Amino acid sequence: MSNATTKTERKKPKLVRDSFTIPKNEYLAIDTLKTRAIALGSSVKKSELLRAGLLALQSMTDPQFKLAIAAVPQLKTGRPAADPGDKAAAPVASAAKTVAAPVKPKAVTPRVVGKAANKAAPAPARKAATPAKRAVARPASSTPKSGN
Repeated sequence: MSNATTKTERKKPKLVRDSFTIPKNEYLAIDTLKTRAIALGSSVKKSELLRAGLLALQSMTDPQFKLAIAAVPQLKTGRPAADPGDKAAAPVASAAKTVAAPVKPKAVTPRVVGKAANKAAPAPARKAATPAKRAVARPASSTPKSGN
């Protein structure tokens, strides 16, 4: 029975890749926290900091959690608008306003990363043989090809 237990303990959790929008000052806080971790003698990645934050939120009582959530300002979802100073993006934005074609929203699905993704992915295509190998493999044609 202990053999079955060790197999289940060895299984790695499925990883999910996602993207989100975050204000620049909060994004810069990630670098500050990474620098702080280095000063304390340990290196940390962005994803590890976010996961540590989730663990901290999970350990809070309901009133603490409610206060922490209330302290975070809500953002408009979606991609941020182009910089007003970016002149290359300005004509594209104005052209998009004049075109009234309906846009179907893209379905958002998390991407699975790791071994599970490899199982679902199709096998890579094999390389075609080089022209020299193909010429040897084919029988010689009795009629010459024109077109040169």
